[in-house]
Amino acid sequence: MINARAMSVVAAAVALGWAVPSSAQSAEDVAALRAQLAQMQAQMQAMQSKIDSLETQLGTTQAKSEATAAAVAAIPPVSVTAKAAAAITWDGAPKIEAAVDPKDPGKGKWSFKPRGRLQVDVAGVDAPNGIPGNSLGYATELRRAFIGMEGTLPGNFGYRAEIDVANSGVELTDLFLTYKPKPELTLTLGQHKPFWGLEETTSDLFTSFMERAAFNSAFGFERRVGLSATYAKNALVVQGGVFADNAADLNNDANNSYSLDGRVVFMPRIGPGTLHVGGSVHMRDFNDVSSTARYRARPFVHTTDLRLVDTKAFSATGETSYGAELAYVAGRFHATGEGHWITARRPGLADPTFFGGYGEVGILLTDDTTAYKGGVYDRIRPKNPLGAGGIGAVQLNARYDYLDLNDGAITGGRQQVAGVSMLWIPTDYVRFILNYGHIWIDDAAVAAGVDRNYTADSLGMRAQFDF
Repeated sequence: MINARAMSVVAAAVALGWAVPSSAQSAEDVAALRAQLAQMQAQMQAMQSKIDSLETQLGTTQAKSEATAAAVAAIPPVSVTAKAAAAITWDGAPKIEAAVDPKDPGKGKWSFKPRGRLQVDVAGVDAPNGIPGNSLGYATELRRAFIGMEGTLPGNFGYRAEIDVANSGVELTDLFLTYKPKPELTLTLGQHKPFWGLEETTSDLFTSFMERAAFNSAFGFERRVGLSATYAKNALVVQGGVFADNAADLNNDANNSYSLDGRVVFMPRIGPGTLHVGGSVHMRDFNDVSSTARYRARPFVHTTDLRLVDTKAFSATGETSYGAELAYVAGRFHATGEGHWITARRPGLADPTFFGGYGEVGILLTDDTTAYKGGVYDRIRPKNPLGAGGIGAVQLNARYDYLDLNDGAITGGRQQVAGVSMLWIPTDYVRFILNYGHIWIDDAAVAAGVDRNYTADSLGMRAQFDF
């Protein structure tokens, strides 16, 4: 198309030259016109060369583009697995969760949550003069300072790791792995609590007094390393396991005991509330020919190490114990009773049996609900917490606590306590406790002068929070 235009211009110029009369043209004019035409023709030829070069370049670029597109189309598709972003929620502390594959929930999820608690106690015991030492009276104690973590792992696994750093020491509390092959079945491996009874299995965050009933500590209820299973469905809970010693004692060759522990709880709905009926059995072998047993208890508070009832150490090869539980929970009201019998096995000698138990009633003075779940008491959550237009929850409790460590040749003493407590729970994770107990001691292991039968009074306060 460019060549045609050039020829048209030349033709027009020539025609113009011919159209000029020869009489009016001189030789110089003709020569000048021919020179201009020659110059114009040279310029058009140069322009044509540039156009041809540009068309060649455009053709090459288009070919490359088509080749590139074909190569990209030939690349096989790559499968990319989508990953869900981690979600952060709040459950007393930040909880981080992330699914392994959001398109396949069956693969499970990861989760992580820090956990901890702090309990600060101020308490004292007013006892008769003559008790040796300066171990009673008022004292302040960092009762518990737990710090740890818990979460879930893909494959229906879970974990918890926690230590207690109170009182300038470090003690392992919980350290275990769980597995749930079915929603109602949980297997646990590691350091955790055997299934002693209702109050011992209930977290110390949710107890109605500063300390549990005397038999829980007197009979050596503690966490131990073991393998256990819990079945919980509808109104039934069945628990059982085999345990060694506490983790702190595993490296001590003199502590290589093992035990079998089991508990069953039935909790049907009766009227407006839930009835709790439970029982437990425990068989422990000390597995050491030189083993001894010892049972003792503090006077209703933990700020003193002095035990007014104490069997002292005596030879034994093992122990067998049984527990019975009964409770009723309805709205603001709860009533609880437990009893526990423990028999020390002494081949060739009489086997002594000791007993401990308590009865308690409590009521929430605010419009709140006593929390009970899965065979244990749970966290009370105020309907109107402090800072949100309310004062939180207030609970009043009364208890009778009994411990008898006398049997046969063993005289450890008898301790009875009539106690009352008031709880103020301003928010879900903060609690204050005030409790008083009047104590009767008979056949005391620690005499007041020459008197082994006397009374004492204890008063304690606790501030706690957890996350």
